[in-house]
This record gives sequence, structure tokens and C-alpha cells, in this order.
Amino acid sequence: MNLVFKALNDPIRRKILELLKKKGDMSAGEIADQFNVTKPSISHHLDLLKQAGLVEVMREGQFLYYSLNTTIVDELLQWTIKLSSKK
Repeated sequence: MNLVFKALNDPIRRKILELLKKKGDMSAGEIADQFNVTKPSISHHLDLLKQAGLVEVMREGQFLYYSLNTTIVDELLQWTIKLSSKK
């Protein structure tokens, strides 16, 4: 769970998750084109999201496509709801 919170702590990573939710699967290049940062920086952000289980990666030829892992997002939401309802 710590990796999830670390991943969500950065606005660029949160924006990447929003993009994937809105647009569906995207290549690393398509994601990088949405930001004014270097491609290696986006690659680092994507790696942290992958380590946290928030995104899944699929290789098609030489391209990597990222998609939102809704299972982890659902688990996080359920945990948050449980936490807030224990008042």
C-alpha cells in the first residue's frame, strides 16, 4: 500500500492515471506527448505506477501500452471507505 500512496503523491502520476481513465490504453510516447517533461522522466513515472500496481503494461512489437489497473484502484477506494466509516 505504501507504493500506491507514493505513486499517488505526484501530480504528474495522478495526471497519467486520469489520462488512462479518460482515453484508455496509451503508448508511453502518447503519454509523454501530454507533458512538458522529458521522456525519461515520464518513463520513471510510469515505472513507479507499474511497481505500485496502478497500471498494467502490454508490449505490442516495440511499443509499450499502459492501461489503468482498476483492481488496485477499487481496493484503494474500498480501504478508504472502510477507514473513513470507522468513526
